[in-house]
Amino acid sequence: MSKTIQSALISVYYKDGLEPLVRLLHQNGVLLYSTGGTQTFIEQLGIPVTAVEDITGYPSIFGGRVKTLHPVVFGGILYRRNLAEDVAQASRHDINPIDLVVVDLYPFEETVASGASDEDIIEKIDIGGISLIRAAAKNYEDVLIVSSRGQYADVVSLLTEKEGTTELEDRRRFAKEAFAMTSSYDTAIHHYFAGSTASDDFRQLPAQSLRYGENPHQQATFYGDLNALFDQLNGKELSYNNLVDVDACVSLIDEFTDTTFAIIKHTNACGVATAPTAKEAYLNALACDPVSAFGGVIITNAKVDLETAEELNKLFMEILIAPEFDDDALKLLGSKKNRILLKRKPVEFSPKMFKTLLNGVLEQDKDNQTETASQFKTVTEKAPTEAEERALEFALKICKHTKSNTIVLANDGQLLASGVGQTSRVDALRQAIEKARTFGFELKGAVMASDAFFPFSDCVEIAGEAGISAVVQPGGSIRDKDSIDACNQRGMAMVTTGVRHFKH
Repeated sequence: MSKTIQSALISVYYKDGLEPLVRLLHQNGVLLYSTGGTQTFIEQLGIPVTAVEDITGYPSIFGGRVKTLHPVVFGGILYRRNLAEDVAQASRHDINPIDLVVVDLYPFEETVASGASDEDIIEKIDIGGISLIRAAAKNYEDVLIVSSRGQYADVVSLLTEKEGTTELEDRRRFAKEAFAMTSSYDTAIHHYFAGSTASDDFRQLPAQSLRYGENPHQQATFYGDLNALFDQLNGKELSYNNLVDVDACVSLIDEFTDTTFAIIKHTNACGVATAPTAKEAYLNALACDPVSAFGGVIITNAKVDLETAEELNKLFMEILIAPEFDDDALKLLGSKKNRILLKRKPVEFSPKMFKTLLNGVLEQDKDNQTETASQFKTVTEKAPTEAEERALEFALKICKHTKSNTIVLANDGQLLASGVGQTSRVDALRQAIEKARTFGFELKGAVMASDAFFPFSDCVEIAGEAGISAVVQPGGSIRDKDSIDACNQRGMAMVTTGVRHFKH
């Protein structure tokens, strides 16, 4: 059911990003209503706007607590255009329709976080705004609700494409997002009054329905604000599996400060490399396992320039994540419409993580510890060289983010291969060796990292036969001496960290 927007109520706290939408509405001949600072903002653009108090006959009163709470406003939003009785009542009471409501809410959570007084916090509990959002969302059959500044660009694209009209599915989608937002807002207020600090309670986060879950027969929802994490520059909507891989990518890349590329497949790294340039880092990461890289998710901590983009463009990938793209690189990479391009924003994550299982939820601290050479304890007769120490540090970063049981083989700055998610550590090692050889890597002089201790000396013996020269592992087995002796017999260096990094 198509609806043409002829009138709009705009009353927002944040004005950034609002101008293109206002100008488009004016260009389409939409009658604008507004209040206070938003009205002034629109007038300064040279665009005509009607003050809400001119249609209600009441000024803003009680220090701004009451501005839009009036039958003329809510009637214009809520009356049902296809119900003759509602239409007659609207006419009888001189209530004009409002087809679009653009409203956001007072920054309650931000005010709480700022340490403001109780009085200031209470004044940031939005009444009129949340009522307008609920009213417009309830009457989505006739009204489009825009409840966040993060939606402005989407609405501009929608109204441009559809020449000022919306379809029922469009209005229902925005209504769904509006109710997710009001639910989150009210939950935050409840937590404040309850004295709760449960900021990790997913129910207070914005909800986004996904096409499906891990498999097509599973429904799925993401609770969180992706717009706070990324600007999506190209491509289709993120799926459940995409989000799981993106999370793995972000966690891994944050281990590195030098120019690095990582390629993820099913949450495990199939390629990681650090190099002086982005292009070199990408090509070295791709060389680790170009077969698994097909259809993978790629992340870098460096700007993607055209030279790097030309190499990336040769590979079919689901997602590319970077902190920045050169314009010509973005144009090239965006030429494939389904390729998802995400520009990452700096965001601090929660130190906690949660997992549902059985009839409850597990909570734990995130594994934010990564050991460096200064924390290594040499337990063999031979100590690792400086180059081997750097390689061991590099391998350990990857090992920490790989499914257990895992073994990682690497040199200084490049993953050579890994054995992931095996029920036996020996199997993980054999898998890693076989993959490294498949892609032409020489293991002589390479290093090995293990996420947990060696219960027997077999892994060290196999690694030594393959040419591995240095090993890092947590230590702590009652048979540590067997592995240490095996290293000494083969002239290998071994360091222990005292820290296990299981990842189930």
